[in-house]
Amino acid sequence: MNESIPDLSANTSSAGSHPQLKREVGVLGATMMGLGSIIGTGIFVSIGIAAGVAGPAFILSIAVAALVAACNGLSSAQLAANHPVSGGTYEYGYRWLHPSLGFIAGWMFLCAKTASAATAALGFSGYVLHALGQNESTWLVPLALGVVTVVTVLVLSGIRRSSISNIAIVSVTLISLIYYVIAGLPSALASGTTHLTPFFSPLSDTASPVSGFLQSCALMFVAYTGYGRIATLSEEVYEPRRTIPRAIIVTLLASMGLYLAVGWVSMASVGVDRLAAAGTSNAAPLEVIARQFDAPYASLVVAAGAVTAMFGVLLNLVLGLSRVVLAMGRRRDIPSFFARVTLLEATPYPAVILVSVLIAALVLTGNIKTTWSFSAFTVLIYYAITNLAAIRLTEDERLYPRWISWLGLLSCLFLAFWVELRIWLVGLALITGGVAWHWVAAQLKRRTAERDGTI
Repeated sequence: MNESIPDLSANTSSAGSHPQLKREVGVLGATMMGLGSIIGTGIFVSIGIAAGVAGPAFILSIAVAALVAACNGLSSAQLAANHPVSGGTYEYGYRWLHPSLGFIAGWMFLCAKTASAATAALGFSGYVLHALGQNESTWLVPLALGVVTVVTVLVLSGIRRSSISNIAIVSVTLISLIYYVIAGLPSALASGTTHLTPFFSPLSDTASPVSGFLQSCALMFVAYTGYGRIATLSEEVYEPRRTIPRAIIVTLLASMGLYLAVGWVSMASVGVDRLAAAGTSNAAPLEVIARQFDAPYASLVVAAGAVTAMFGVLLNLVLGLSRVVLAMGRRRDIPSFFARVTLLEATPYPAVILVSVLIAALVLTGNIKTTWSFSAFTVLIYYAITNLAAIRLTEDERLYPRWISWLGLLSCLFLAFWVELRIWLVGLALITGGVAWHWVAAQLKRRTAERDGTI
């Protein structure tokens, strides 16, 4: 199978004779895209879910998840710097590991981020409806499908316009979250340590303090994985060896600080019970908590920030997912039709449309907790492969010590199996199905090559 798969260079990549994407994103644009992917669903939705699993210890899980994400981010940075093509770990797996592992990485990325995108669309809908006082059960899914359609049209308009829109979106989101922290600070300080003890006390009767904490780490890890969005766009970034590492590091530091501030203020202000209840009873937990603050328009400002954040996350995920589909189409792991790129806008139209259809299908489930938990397992497997590929880098290619990649690999594999049993069983089934499909696709490619006399 290896002989029929051509090796890729940074210039030609898997694109072969396919049109190349334009390099028109700098450090600021890449950083804002990373922040747009991270500061969204994780901070506006998953904090409530994690609090319900681990209790007050979810604050510590935010820091632990950030550490794991940092290891993965540095691995992603040096891989992307050495192989700046669209596709992320899908491409790195092919280049440094084995075609099967590359395919599994791409398959897991599609599964994980499609679920994350559906969660973002549902979160967007939940915050809008809650702010307007409308019934979520009636309008949650229809409004989410509507925003998926709008984002699809925007992405199809081209990467430059999408990047500019993303910077505006992230700016509004950051302002709203800073206001949330300032508005909630008096209540948080007044409570002291009242809401922080006992620290390791999961709210679920079925979870032990250790398992609840580790599950919370896995759930919060997903919230940081937007930095991978930067790597998947490496074919469109100026000077990728310099730009990508800087953008990833800045993105992770900024997002960790904001997550810790928002998480602490939320829990210290109202307590973990109310935070968890707000996260499970509706799709707008921070807006519910902001109503308790003695600050003008706090809930309205948070709702506005959440809406722009969810929109930004969805925008970035459609961009990133479509680039992975593009890469898979170039290698014919999926039909080569999805490798088509318009010559005028340099936009992969078929890939974008396929991704949007898949997101819309998951939106129809209407269940935020399930889609987010499923993202946790699949994205941890994806980044385990990322770290494994980084371990294989030569000394000339390496930007950071090898132990960082080893730590990232072991952490991802360890945390992956602390999500709910039913979730990782479904994940393992999907991996098995993906491997079977890849084997069939490889046989078809080999037969085609033999028929054409190319091998």
